[in-house]
Amino acid sequence: MSLKDKVVVIMGASSGIGAATANLLAKQGAKLSIAARRLNRLEEIKQQNTGAEIKTFEADVTKADEVQKVIDGTVAAYGRIDVLFNNAGIMPVNNLDQLANDEWQNMLDINVKGVLNGIAAALPVMKQQKSGHVITTSSVLGYEVLPGYAAYSGTKYAVRAIMEGLRQEEHANNIKTTIIAPGSVKTELFNSINNKEVREGLVDAMKQPGAEMMALQPEEIAQAVALAIDTPANMAVNEIVIRPTGQEV
Repeated sequence: MSLKDKVVVIMGASSGIGAATANLLAKQGAKLSIAARRLNRLEEIKQQNTGAEIKTFEADVTKADEVQKVIDGTVAAYGRIDVLFNNAGIMPVNNLDQLANDEWQNMLDINVKGVLNGIAAALPVMKQQKSGHVITTSSVLGYEVLPGYAAYSGTKYAVRAIMEGLRQEEHANNIKTTIIAPGSVKTELFNSINNKEVREGLVDAMKQPGAEMMALQPEEIAQAVALAIDTPANMAVNEIVIRPTGQEV
């Protein structure tokens, strides 16, 4: 794998898939900018990867100006951006009849507007470079809908549409796009579920015998991200769907 000196920005890097990707790419010699709301978590990642080039940024993806500062700081530090990984996301779970307006708004702001904010900040740089790669975390629920997950699925379907539109609009500028669509993964994403019964049920399921066949580790998704990045300039892996072997949906 040849990721040495790739300049990669990871939004939503403080835990789960984002943190695992940061750790993997740091070990491969990439130059990183990692961003999230929890700066202390980012500093821990930096300390764990002594010798790696890592810039940390406190940023909320729902705030365009904060995302722009991450991109501007990256260009100032490294001179370019090779990859933007839009990874921040939340997954509240409720049936639509619960009228969870605040949850819906938060999901739209983070899962959809956060992706658009990242694209808006990085795209001018990539167009000027005539190269770049935008990667976004979607979900298998961006392909299928389940009861209780309708609003979440809606945001992930939106991500697929945005990323396909970006591909069509910017392929002539040598800008790649990749959707990473995981199934169940053991991350802190479950903590964003406000429905206590659902949240505790999912957490408990992860502790049962054979759970390793029903949920992936963040490090396994990070490998898929690295695989997508480590492709020749004339090759773009546009969608990667990754399910645990034992997952039905």
